[in-house]
Amino acid sequence: MKNALGRQAVMAAALAGLATAGVANAADTVNCYGVAKAGQNDCASKTGVHDCAGEAKVDHDKGDFKTMPKGTCEKLGGTPEQ
Repeated sequence: MKNALGRQAVMAAALAGLATAGVANAADTVNCYGVAKAGQNDCASKTGVHDCAGEAKVDHDKGDFKTMPKGTCEKLGGTPEQ
């Protein structure tokens, strides 16, 4: 019985670590407009052309974004969300 409780505690600690790592990582990302390839956007267009991920019709549309680490957007020639 002790081993089962020990494993549960280890699993709970590992999952808690993953959850906090995801939150910290989200703060280090930005929505980058103008870099998404057709069909590879992350969410709805800010211009209202479509309302879902993966529906971009053209490459590098200024209304579509990809989420990426801060600093990468500018290097790719995109515009980070303000």
